[in-house]
Amino acid sequence: MKTVPKKAKSKSKKQKKKREMANVVQELYQTCSEVFADGDHQISGYIPPTPDIERLKSVLDRMKPEDLNLSPNMPMFRRRSTAQEASHHQITYIELLECDQFSIGIFCLPPSAVIPLHNHPNMTVFSKLLFGALRIKSYDWVDDGTSSTSKINSGEITHRQDGIRLAKVHMDSDVTSPYNASVLFPAAGGNMHCFTALTACAILDVLGPPYSESEGRHCTYFQDFPYDKFSGGAEELVPTEEEDTKKYAWLQEIEKPEDYTVGEPS
Repeated sequence: MKTVPKKAKSKSKKQKKKREMANVVQELYQTCSEVFADGDHQISGYIPPTPDIERLKSVLDRMKPEDLNLSPNMPMFRRRSTAQEASHHQITYIELLECDQFSIGIFCLPPSAVIPLHNHPNMTVFSKLLFGALRIKSYDWVDDGTSSTSKINSGEITHRQDGIRLAKVHMDSDVTSPYNASVLFPAAGGNMHCFTALTACAILDVLGPPYSESEGRHCTYFQDFPYDKFSGGAEELVPTEEEDTKKYAWLQEIEKPEDYTVGEPS
C-alpha cells in the first residue's frame, strides 16, 4: 500500500481548511448581499425586514472560530507583556469585505483590551462573539436629540444645553461564547456600546451600511457619567423610583481616545 508523506497530508489539511473558510465566508457574503440588497446606503436609518435579520443572525450563529481559522492561541490574542509591546496596537481588525452596502470584519482582542464607547449612526449592526468572554455596556438615547431642550412625557430635561445627552442603559452584562449574534439598530438595541475583553476574544461584525464620512456616518466616541452627576435634584429625575437612576446615564461626546488603536494582522 502506498503511503502519503506527512508533508503532503499537512498540505492537504491546510488546503481543505482554506476551502472550508472560503465556503463559510462566501455564504455570509451572499446572505449579506441579499439582506442589504434593498437598502440604499444613502438612505438614513435603513433597517432590513425582520425575516432577513433573522436569516443573517442564523448564518452568524452557526459560525465557529475554526471556520475562520481563528484560535485564542494566536499572537494577536496575547496580552502585551512589555512596555514596548504595549505601545503597539492592542486590537487587531481583520477585514473580510467592505462595499457600499455593508462590511464584514473581525475584531481580535487580547485580555483587558477595550473598544471604547462609540455609536453607529443610521446603521444596523450584527455582532457575533466567536470565542472568549466579554463585558458589554450599551445605551440608546432617551430622546431623538432634535432639540437642545428636548423633553419626554413627564417633562424632565433629557438634552442639556452643554450638549450632554441622557441615555438609557440597554445592556450591562458579561457574556461568554457560545453566545448568539446580537443586533443593534439606528435608534434601538444599544446603538452606542463599549466592549471590554475579560479573556482573549474575537467578535465578528457586520455593519450595514459601513461607516462613511462623506455620507454622514462618522464614528463618535463618548464618555458616560452616572445620572446623578448632572442632576440638579429630584425634580429632574426621569425614573419614577430612585433605584431606577442606575438605568440612565449622561453621555458626552469626546475625541477618539489616544490609547485606542486598531491595527491590521501582521
